[in-house]
Amino acid sequence: MARGVRKSIEEKIADKQEIIEALESRIRKEKEELQELINEQRMARLESLEELIDSSNLSLEEVEEILRQHAEHAGDGAA
Repeated sequence: MARGVRKSIEEKIADKQEIIEALESRIRKEKEELQELINEQRMARLESLEELIDSSNLSLEEVEEILRQHAEHAGDGAA
């Protein structure tokens, strides 16, 4: 069976460079999409936290103090 014309080393190198460039472009696009999803997740968490704070009838300062105290006590237990 005939094997067709063999590619020169230069053609093989050019082909590999094209593949790598396409993969790098794909990786950039995927990273951008990932960052968008992460930002969307953060916004959803913040919205959930905002709803919780609003429903607690506490001021933002009171919530901050409660969280600060909790963090300090959690740090005590972790030591």
